[in-house]
Amino acid sequence: MERTLSSDLFNESNTVNTKASMPLRVLANLMLWQRRISSRHQLARLDSRLLADAGISESQRYEELSKPFWR
Repeated sequence: MERTLSSDLFNESNTVNTKASMPLRVLANLMLWQRRISSRHQLARLDSRLLADAGISESQRYEELSKPFWR
């Protein structure tokens, strides 16, 4: 005999897991945004010689620095 879960039970357990993981996702996003801000500040400080060593053109640097921190 095959047993199935009722849709109500499935939705309730999903809601509990989503609510519990929400603060972790917020924290993870905040940490990601901070890393992006930090790395872009470092990228902005590189001179042309260091950019060339890293294989990054001026236009690529400008493109990266133009992005908002959430992208």
